[in-house]
Amino acid sequence: MKQKLFQTIEGKILFVGIILAVLLLMTVGYFAFVDMKIAKILVLIFLAHTIGGRAAGIGLCIMNNFGPVITICYNFYLEVLIVCFTYSIFVLTVNNYVQMPWLRRMMEKISNNALEQKDKIEAYGWIGIFFFVMAPFFMTGPMVGSIIGYMIRIPLVKNLSATFGGTLAAIIIWFFCFDFMQQQFHLIQYIFAGIVVIVILSKYKSIKNFLFGIKGHEANLNAVKRSHDKK
Repeated sequence: MKQKLFQTIEGKILFVGIILAVLLLMTVGYFAFVDMKIAKILVLIFLAHTIGGRAAGIGLCIMNNFGPVITICYNFYLEVLIVCFTYSIFVLTVNNYVQMPWLRRMMEKISNNALEQKDKIEAYGWIGIFFFVMAPFFMTGPMVGSIIGYMIRIPLVKNLSATFGGTLAAIIIWFFCFDFMQQQFHLIQYIFAGIVVIVILSKYKSIKNFLFGIKGHEANLNAVKRSHDKK
């Protein structure tokens, strides 16, 4: 006999996600009365996490001078909230607790992305999940990482500790990288300009040949056209 949804471990994780979501809504609602600008920024950061990823959310925090503690804590909070929902709904979908077609389709897409990475991570276990979640590459992150952990049968506590540990490490690294880039923006501009100059100089002959090649090709075309006009 099947357990009731909220009696399962995944149901309890989903319940935690719901509590976190309610607390977030209450916080945004509070700032909507006190300071609408902050409320809008909090919502934008949440949307950045759900659509664009944690880097975009952290960047928004830094642009709005949230400070290191608030930036790291708020972004980590959002990642935990998102994982609670995606991980629990994925497992509940696999176990046929969730029957909604649109949710099943969404979970299938996430599952396909996880399956592509599963074999690379399985041999490394906990540490593999940790670094996979921490890595700043496309389709890496806590949502897919936690689902891979489920697929390779890592115990739940180890899976979530690797997922959240990698997430926290990534957020801290992103914050200090962005902060450094912001402080040294003028220096980075000069470095970038220097790299462009070096590349141009190193490829000068190739660029010259390419430009002359185009001109020569155009000259040949014009000659053919003139010859055709005369006829």
